[in-house]
Amino acid sequence: MDIKIFEDIKNTFQVIIQCKKIDEEILRLRNHIELFDKKLYAKKDNELFLINSSDILYFDSVDNRTFLYTNDDVMEIKQKLYELEILLSDKDFVRISKAQIVNINQIRSLKPELNRTILVTMFNGEQLYISRKYVKVIRNMLSI
Repeated sequence: MDIKIFEDIKNTFQVIIQCKKIDEEILRLRNHIELFDKKLYAKKDNELFLINSSDILYFDSVDNRTFLYTNDDVMEIKQKLYELEILLSDKDFVRISKAQIVNINQIRSLKPELNRTILVTMFNGEQLYISRKYVKVIRNMLSI
């Protein structure tokens, strides 16, 4: 694989990936690059914040409200989980339960449990469970 970055007159940049074959890893790399500048609006204390999607640990839905979690904050977001799932599904965000979507790049460890769920530990130490319904999807996505 050969990666080249070009700057054009309009002060934008272009990333060109040259490879022998477009496989799953190349597609994931493309998605990471596209995700790099993806931002979401979130609200906390009646103030709007622009959050980089790569800084988001996970989303959680409680009482018809959706929250995003970062290392330092919890903020409300206007989108519903199904909308976020569509918006971010090809960018390393995956549903792990009826009420949660997680950023797989923020997962530190996975531990299978006796009840066929998986305990997820995030880089900030928070723990979440992958419900049995979504275990197979996660296993396929992470090739485990």
